[in-house]
Amino acid sequence: MPEAITQSIQDYLKHIYELNEHGGAASTNDLASRLSVAPASVTGMLQKLANSQPPLVIYKKHQGVRLTKNGEKAALEVIRHHRLLETFLVKTLGYSWDEVHCEADKLEHVISENFETRMAAALGNPTRDPHGELIPTADLVMPADESCPLASLRADETATIRRVSADDPALLRHLHKIGVVPEVKITVKNYSEFDGNLTLQVEGQKSNIVLGTAVTNQVFVEKEN
Repeated sequence: MPEAITQSIQDYLKHIYELNEHGGAASTNDLASRLSVAPASVTGMLQKLANSQPPLVIYKKHQGVRLTKNGEKAALEVIRHHRLLETFLVKTLGYSWDEVHCEADKLEHVISENFETRMAAALGNPTRDPHGELIPTADLVMPADESCPLASLRADETATIRRVSADDPALLRHLHKIGVVPEVKITVKNYSEFDGNLTLQVEGQKSNIVLGTAVTNQVFVEKEN
């Protein structure tokens, strides 16, 4: 990371990338909520990032913020660090997948590029982290994501789980307990139009399970043709 890009700036760029990735420009209020800071502080930082040399964001008041090419590269660098660290913690140090997010949040800012390269090589250059999230390549390109929310499936559709949200440890523990983890195949047995609940047959599980939208919107799958 360039020395001018501080830990705080890295956090901003990472969250802007994630919000842009999920549809459109990132709003000041969304960033304030994610970063637990006042909207006025967010506005000040965005103005700073827009006026930096080179600019890291494109910001227009009331129109949200997007990353420039330089901002995107910096965001992908810290995301690559984070997801490689999560993989290292699970595969090498025996952490469970619900323990690693906060640890990686701390470590992502301080590892060197040499450490990143050696860690990736030792892990066999993985393409996904323990939650199934895609890992940016060494040249900072995010691979294409073909997944869709589990909530979008309907009765008789079959899919393979690719990734799940990593932010909620309690959700991750619950999903692990019921077998809803990356690379597992699921079949929708029933869809409730009343509340959006899905009844699922999960590969390797004896009984069907019912999941509501609070969960199915955080699990992403690839449908079978």
